[in-house]
Amino acid sequence: MKSNNAEIYKETFISSLSIDQKNFSEDLKYNEIEEWDSIGHMTLIAALEEKFSISIDTDDIVDFSSFKKGKEILKKYKIPF
Repeated sequence: MKSNNAEIYKETFISSLSIDQKNFSEDLKYNEIEEWDSIGHMTLIAALEEKFSISIDTDDIVDFSSFKKGKEILKKYKIPF
């Protein structure tokens, strides 16, 4: 189950931001790539909420500044990785 969530998270990231799989990195940060702008950010958040059946607080949406930080935030919502 754990690796499944990690895979879902990564796939959601790639598809929401329309990132080429080979350009993906776990070191991705908000606004570091063209695809992850404010619109991409909201698309990503909406997709994650849908995939994991959660509602992410505004503070966490603002704090969601990187791929790694996103994992930390999702753990608060009882999503194991």
